[in-house]
Amino acid sequence: MPADRPLRIALLTYRGKPHVGGQGIYVRHLSKALVDLGHHVEVFSGQPYPELDERVPLHRLHSLDIYNDHFPMRMPGLWELKSLADLVEVTAFSSGSFPEPLAFSVRALAALRRRREDFDLVHDNQSLGWGLLGLARLGFPLVATIHHPITVDRRLEVAHARSLYRKVTLSRWYGFTRMQTAVARRVPRVITVSSSSMEDIHRDHKVPLERMHVVPVGVDPERFAPVPTVERRPGHLITTASADVAMKGLTFLLEAVAKLRTERSDVYLTVIGRKKEGGRSAETIERLGLTDHITFVSGVADQRIVELYSEATLAVVPSLYEGFSLPAIEAMACGVPVVATTGGALPEVVGSDGDTALLVPPGDADALAARIRTALEDPALCDRIGEAGRRRVIDLWSWRSTAARTVDQYRALLAEHHGHGTG
Repeated sequence: MPADRPLRIALLTYRGKPHVGGQGIYVRHLSKALVDLGHHVEVFSGQPYPELDERVPLHRLHSLDIYNDHFPMRMPGLWELKSLADLVEVTAFSSGSFPEPLAFSVRALAALRRRREDFDLVHDNQSLGWGLLGLARLGFPLVATIHHPITVDRRLEVAHARSLYRKVTLSRWYGFTRMQTAVARRVPRVITVSSSSMEDIHRDHKVPLERMHVVPVGVDPERFAPVPTVERRPGHLITTASADVAMKGLTFLLEAVAKLRTERSDVYLTVIGRKKEGGRSAETIERLGLTDHITFVSGVADQRIVELYSEATLAVVPSLYEGFSLPAIEAMACGVPVVATTGGALPEVVGSDGDTALLVPPGDADALAARIRTALEDPALCDRIGEAGRRRVIDLWSWRSTAARTVDQYRALLAEHHGHGTG
């Protein structure tokens, strides 16, 4: 195969929500950047589906959509079960486990079974379902992106559960991680997004270090950029959070905001994410008297997110752990100074304390409040950190660079595959 021949890539993602969570964002931007480099990409996705560049075909692998936004955890009717994958999905769900990665991988195997000659390789985005091993047996060269091991989410969620019953149900829900560990060990080449994630994958999934390669994700610094016509609002904070995921540390930020509001009446928080009524965050907001001082925004386009960043004085990343953090670099690209914890890969991503970001230990509301207070009282510091953060993003994190480095991994995979006589 000529070293510079355009590649034909089947890119798999078991869910591709466009504006919340990293999977849909990763697939949208990586596929576009790969096409910009001259390659052919087709995306195979479960629900919710990603928004893609018009040059990228989307194959909708329709699921039972058990975890939809309007009626989550619904039990499908018998009349809805029309395939083996449907049966797999409802059986896993009935056992208390999250069913999407496994069921999606079965659907992907069915969709690609007769298309071996159409693609040079399959790139899985973190489903790590048993169906991938079927694709490997069909002769597809296989690479997987693992942003971080979901075993970390499992540990944090169980540790923060407030009852024994909740701990047990969470342990069952995260049962799919055992499958992901077994599959990850058998994937020939693994891409991950940071050195921190690589170490965690090696520890939790036992993937050999020599089979893993770091390719950071990126941001479009022309799309995510300061908006000169939008004025920053004093005391305005912004963060991104996924419902009540303990790993995101939203509770600690809410406690910090409550502390700051005893000193400053202008402190206000915008959360990019969906509020879960009756959830832990909603209860915390009510308990702390923050209902009128917090706004949740979800389902909006990138341009609106850029405007929200431009209105904010500070962006806060209170996560207990991150494998990378797209919201952090999006905020930095917009010139917003970032206050972040040192959880997981965040220092690797945002840079050193006092230089390109302001850092605090994870899980410490007092430290978070103190650092935010310092920044709010020092506009010159905010300006300096914001400008340095944007320069860091421009220098290091672009989707074109991500795509080019991903193609390097594709070509190395294909060389190994053919070298072993399996192509």
